[in-house]
Amino acid sequence: MVRSEGSSQGLLLSVIVPVYDEIATVGAVLKRVKAQKIDGVSLEVIVVDDGSRDGTREFLEKNQDLYSLLIKNAANLGKGGAIKKGLLAAKGDYVVFQDADLEYDPNEYGALLRPVLRFNADVVMGSRFLAPSWVRVSYFWHKVGNKIITFWFNLWYNTTWTDVYSCYILFRRDLLEARALATGGWQQQAEILGKICRQAKRLYEVPVSYNGRSYEEGKKLRWHHALPVLLTIIRARVSG
Repeated sequence: MVRSEGSSQGLLLSVIVPVYDEIATVGAVLKRVKAQKIDGVSLEVIVVDDGSRDGTREFLEKNQDLYSLLIKNAANLGKGGAIKKGLLAAKGDYVVFQDADLEYDPNEYGALLRPVLRFNADVVMGSRFLAPSWVRVSYFWHKVGNKIITFWFNLWYNTTWTDVYSCYILFRRDLLEARALATGGWQQQAEILGKICRQAKRLYEVPVSYNGRSYEEGKKLRWHHALPVLLTIIRARVSG
C-alpha cells in the first residue's frame, strides 16, 4: 500500500467536508470527526466552504482547531465543485466524503476502514441497506430511486452494490484523477464511483446507520436528479 508523503503514522485518511449554509450542524459534525481515534490511521480534515452566507464561514474561521485545511470558495459552486476542490487538495492514502448535516455519523469511520486494514480494500461503501443498527424512516420514492440507480450501476459495472448513493464512499486516492472529473452536480458521485470501480480490484460494503433529513429540515434531493445520474453511469462506463 502506498503511503502519503511525510506520513509517519501509518495510513492517512483525507476527510473532505463540503459545506454550504450548515451553521446549525457543522460544528457538531467536525467535533465528531476530530474525536475519531483509529489505530494505524491519522486524519486530514479538509473543509470546503461553498460560499456560505448564514455564518458558517465565520464559525469555521474562528474554530481552526476543528480541521486541517479550510478552502473558501468565493461563489457557490455546488457540492460537486466543492468536492473537486477538496480532492485536488487531498494528500491522504484514502479519501472519504463527509456531509455536514449529521445524516451520516463519523463514528462509522472505524467500520469503513476495517476492510482496508484487514483486506487492503481499494473501495469501501457504507450501505444503509445491509443491516445497520438503525435508519430513520424517510421517503418511499427516494428509496425506489436509489434502488433503480443502484441496479443500473450494477448492471453496467458487473458489481453487487446495495447503495451506490450513500455519502460514505471510502477509496484509494490514486484511483481517481480529480482534474478529469467532468460533472459538478448530483451526478458527480456516479462519475466518481464509475471511475474508481473501473480500476479497483477489492470492493467492500459495510452497514452504516442513517439519520436522513426531511425536506423541512433541509433535504435537497429531488426526483429530477435521477436522470442525469443514469446517463452519467453510462458515460463513465464507456468513456476512456
